[in-house]
Amino acid sequence: MKELLLSRKIAACIRNWEDLTEALAHKNIETIFVLSGDINYLPNLIKKAQEAGKLLLVHLDLFEGIGKDRAGLHFLTRLGVRGIATTKSHLAKISREEGLLTVQRVFIMDSESLKTAIKVASQVQPHVIEVLPSTVPGYVIRELQESLRIPILAGGLVKTEEDVREALGKGISAISTSRRDLWNLDL
Repeated sequence: MKELLLSRKIAACIRNWEDLTEALAHKNIETIFVLSGDINYLPNLIKKAQEAGKLLLVHLDLFEGIGKDRAGLHFLTRLGVRGIATTKSHLAKISREEGLLTVQRVFIMDSESLKTAIKVASQVQPHVIEVLPSTVPGYVIRELQESLRIPILAGGLVKTEEDVREALGKGISAISTSRRDLWNLDL
């Protein structure tokens, strides 16, 4: 699953059905992060993603109706969810234990948040870390790579192709974005 997540340089972030429809049909998109919704629609989302051969990751913090605990993550696994994204370290840890592809999202605002991100990710050991915003300096990405030795995604504040190329040039493995025009980039 991690290879599928990183097989393309752009991952789609969706917030509505229109975005989902386009992401499912898009030739450049292999991974879809679902940033909103509720449990009632999840079985249909999972089915559509499986039929399209896409990796669907649920942003657990933003999705409604799912218990933010072991039982909730176990339920997601039984439904067929293959991966999650979360900012919460205890959920990332449980997700790994449940066998889900785990993306730990971290917000880097200053040197202290960088230290905290490294400490937490070292303890949790997610499969991938996602840095927000994507505009962090290159030395931040290098320090994360040297400390964690896992792939790094980035998202947030990506508006143009130049922004994408700049982020990738720092050593970021892939970009997550809701900007559909950037889904067309063939990188």
